[in-house]
Amino acid sequence: MDLSGKKVSVIGAAKSGIAAAELLRSVGADVLLSDFGRIDESALLHLENKKISVEQEGHSERVYDADLCVISPGIPPSAEVVKTLESKGIQILSEIELASRFCTARVVGITGTDGKTTTSTLIHRILEADGLRNKYRSFSVGNIGVPFSSLVKEMTPRDVAVVELSSYQLERCFTFRPDVAVITNITPDHLNRYEGDINRYAAAKFRIYANQGDGDTLIYNEDDPLLREHFAGWEFPFAMMPFGLEPAPRGGVERRVVLLDGESVVERTSNGKKHVIEISEFLKNSFRGRHNISNVLAAVAAARALGITSDVVRSVLREFKGVEHRQEFVVTVDGVSWVNDSKATNINAMRQALEAVPGSCVLIAGGQDKGNDYSSIARLVQKKVSLIIAMGESKGNITAAFEGIVAVKEAMSLADAVSIAHEAAVEGETVLFSPGCASFDMFENFEDRGIKFKECVHQIKQC
Repeated sequence: MDLSGKKVSVIGAAKSGIAAAELLRSVGADVLLSDFGRIDESALLHLENKKISVEQEGHSERVYDADLCVISPGIPPSAEVVKTLESKGIQILSEIELASRFCTARVVGITGTDGKTTTSTLIHRILEADGLRNKYRSFSVGNIGVPFSSLVKEMTPRDVAVVELSSYQLERCFTFRPDVAVITNITPDHLNRYEGDINRYAAAKFRIYANQGDGDTLIYNEDDPLLREHFAGWEFPFAMMPFGLEPAPRGGVERRVVLLDGESVVERTSNGKKHVIEISEFLKNSFRGRHNISNVLAAVAAARALGITSDVVRSVLREFKGVEHRQEFVVTVDGVSWVNDSKATNINAMRQALEAVPGSCVLIAGGQDKGNDYSSIARLVQKKVSLIIAMGESKGNITAAFEGIVAVKEAMSLADAVSIAHEAAVEGETVLFSPGCASFDMFENFEDRGIKFKECVHQIKQC
């Protein structure tokens, strides 16, 4: 992709925008980085040193004097700047698409509603272990928090880029082609962006395999009804490797499949079944639940598609303890376990966390609502939860949804919620912080929310 001397506008000056601007400048493009809000002073100085033009607190007409535009995933298609760019016929790319055009490494792409980060992390750890033996590097980038553009120039053809992908990042991908694509599941999420239509949301996710062809592999969760129906009976130019918790026939077509067989993870081929690992070897207090078995199946499938041996996979899985902010055990106080699941930004993630909790729990939930259907977990809440503590913008919705099903209290802040939970929880219970909502009403992101939760819990322990 020759961009030397080309004018490129980058919309959005968060991490991915800054990384895209730096990549563009390094290949000789004339870059303008434009943000609707204010840009941090240290970032401005850094950009000035890189000789990147910047504007803030609004998009000027300069944005439209461009041959190409790279846009932040957080900017919706309905934004005025996007509509104007489109009306002027200026091509708009995602940061992922831009980076992929300069990528010489093999690529593993992972998307889905839930499990993306855990699955991506597992695959990355497996590749790191295998890379030590076989002299290559694994790079973990994308939605996991490190922009693809920031590391792509360091990658060689021997290396592997493990790219976690949100639907937002995939929307503006046109030539992106992963060697191995993984879809963990698709359940309702971000429907405010997709006008309430799960099929539009799914279509964005399906862009992950749109350019795959001969020699590539698509891995998908056959336990997911939407995915199972979507892929049933279709013929594709790439290999397909389903995974699932149920050892059911896969459409009568003989394929490589990774599945749960009793208490074992196995790979099934036309030559029979090959044992990979017993679930007891990797399920631990900080990494438990059937959804995590599903994440392991996805990671094993990706590893096998890349030709990585089962002994490497086993060695990594035995040591894996989960990821921060995803059902992360924090501490035990007075016989009560505290669990940080701040990454649960939708109802399905909350459901998975509740199912994984042993026994009764006090649930802290709430934040910025995304059109949640709380009725879908009413029976599970009635079974597992002794008290819901509702916080954030959605606390009224949560109270209305669960009053009469379980005791509900409203909290004015996260610290207030933790204090109420500390008073209410009894020995043997778990306090589960699983918001089921976005974090932007009160926090910078789910990481900030999770860190602050852990700080509040540790203050309780010190009292």
